[in-house]
Amino acid sequence: MSDAVKPDHADAALVIEYELDAPPEKVWRAVTIPALRERWLPDCDLAGAEPEATITGEEVRYRLRESEPPFRESHVTFRIEPNEAGGTRFRIIQQACDIREERPQPANSNRRTLMRAA
Repeated sequence: MSDAVKPDHADAALVIEYELDAPPEKVWRAVTIPALRERWLPDCDLAGAEPEATITGEEVRYRLRESEPPFRESHVTFRIEPNEAGGTRFRIIQQACDIREERPQPANSNRRTLMRAA
């Protein structure tokens, strides 16, 4: 039996970019203040309510967890930068966490069961 090979696209990040009319400071508040963030990214979707990494005013990263089995986790990074129109270029980057998947053990390993004497 051969080992399963992970597809090349499995580590690819999903990147979505928006041009917003709001100034960068306002967008920053929306992604970092829990009461504002909760309206569009609820705590129940996060693995932890606190950000994993922050570059003040520019970037914040959270860890997401799927709500259904197998409860996969990913990082979502919000990048904020001013655009030429005076608004904000807002990037959302989501990438799967590097969690090694455990292979299920076969029900029958074809080995003898050994017992130890007490």
